[in-house]
Order: sequence, then C-alpha cells, then structure tokens
Amino acid sequence: MADLRVNIGALELRNPVLTASGTFGYGLEFEDFVDLSELGGVIVKGTTLQPRQGNAYPRMAETAQGMLNCVGLQNKGVDYFCQHIYPRLTHDTQFVVNVSGSSPEDYAECAARVAGLERIRAIELNISCPNVRDGGMAFGTSPEAAASVVEAVRQAYPKTLIVKLSPNVTDIVSIARAVEAAGADAVSLINTLMGMAIDAERRRRVLSIGTGGLSGPAVKPVALRMVWQVAHAVSIPVIGLGGISTATDAVEFLLAGATAVEVGTANFLDPAISVKIVRGIDEYLTRHGYASVKDIIGICE
Repeated sequence: MADLRVNIGALELRNPVLTASGTFGYGLEFEDFVDLSELGGVIVKGTTLQPRQGNAYPRMAETAQGMLNCVGLQNKGVDYFCQHIYPRLTHDTQFVVNVSGSSPEDYAECAARVAGLERIRAIELNISCPNVRDGGMAFGTSPEAAASVVEAVRQAYPKTLIVKLSPNVTDIVSIARAVEAAGADAVSLINTLMGMAIDAERRRRVLSIGTGGLSGPAVKPVALRMVWQVAHAVSIPVIGLGGISTATDAVEFLLAGATAVEVGTANFLDPAISVKIVRGIDEYLTRHGYASVKDIIGICE
C-alpha cells in the first residue's frame, strides 16, 4: 500500500480525499454507507453566524452530466453546530467547517466561534457561493473583496484556513494570489458555475430564484484547467474539486497540482464513492510504482 498522507498547512490528512461541503451533510448522515475514518476528511455543510432558511423550492434540477442547485446555505447557525453537531463528530478523521457570511465581520465572528472547537483544526472559507443574495460570491469575484474577508478571518482564526474560490471570474489566478497574500493557508477550487434550467412545456425557469450552481462531470474540464493554473501560480496547497466521480478523475487533479481533492455531486449517486476513490488512488500508485501520493502531485507535463 502506498503512503497516501498529505498536508494542507498544519492539517495532516491520512489520504487526499475529502467530501465537499453541501454534498455530505455533517458526515453523520453517511455512516451507514461509509467508514468515515477511511476518508482524509469531511467538509461539513455551509455554516453561517445566524440560521438561514435557504431559498424556496424547487432548488435542485438535474442537467446533462450534472445538476443545478440554489439551496442557499440553509443551516441552523454556528451556535447550533457547536452545541449539537460538534459533540457527535468523534470519528477518526479531520472535520473541516465550511464558513460563510454576509460581511467580513460575519465571517470573522463565525470563524472565531469555530476556533474554540478543539477537534476542528481547519475551516473552509466560502467566498464563492452563487446561490445567496447577500455576501457569498460577491466576495469571491475581485481580489480586493476576497482579500478583505480573508484578512478579517485571519485575525480571528489561528488554525488552518482554506479559501474556496469561485470559477465565475475572469482571472482566478489573481484572486488566488490575493487570498494567499492575505493569509490563506490553502485554496480550494472550483465552486459551482452559474447556470440555469428552463421548463419548455411550462415556459418558465425551473429553479425558484432562476439561476443556480452547476456541478458534476460537466464542469470537470473547467475545474481541472483552473486548478492547474492556480497550482502553478501560488505556493500554498491547492485542493481540487469539480466533477470528480472516479479515482482517475482524482488522479488527474493531483497530476495537475492539487495536493488533495474534494468529492461532491458524485456522493448523491453513490454514497460510498469517496472511499472507492481512496482505494482507486492507492491502486493507481501501486500499479505505476509510486511509493507516495506526493510523488505525483503536479507532475503533469
């Protein structure tokens, strides 16, 4: 068996496979299907300072090779997470909290409350959600706005800080460099692409707010390109996501320069896919004679 361990800042993962926020609940919901201790980590659903109801239904739509969603960060707030969910996260894996907000101050306060949780050693800062009217993607579309949030959170949060980037921009590299300069320990990309669906028979938009985030295999080529660009432009680790459905997909992201990957939409089709991808990466390394997963990170010619 190959050595699958990787590091994201000070965060050590037993393997490079995490589950993406919003597709795996708090991990607890998947215990009947997956041994969570076999994963590198679980990124829990988006968490905000105050509870959010999310958007009205319908808020999901199937597309060719993917899906659209406009859930809108529905959650019961960070205090509920700290009091009711965190005590149950006792599994032998890394849990990462995905933090979102409506202002730099909101982000910082939410992160500060998570910082007090001993077993949570990292957060993923969501500055790229396209499905909320306030905050969300607005902070991820310019280097200055992205840096302002990261700077505020960096002052409040001393542990590993991952920043999730939006693909709905002209130049993702400039934003990655800005958040690195502002104190990010790593970046994850990509979040969903903006899209929409129309019901031809009813002659109306399918999603309640009209547009939503596109994820799944359809976005993989875009994600792979952006990961490759960013990995060659920053010195901090890159976590790749977007359309990863197989171990081969995951290996491609690692070859492009990602230190770790997140599995998202594929969890809806196969709740055990993340563990299968871990095993598939190990099989690939063994078959090609690599002793460690670190040996293939960024080696694509």
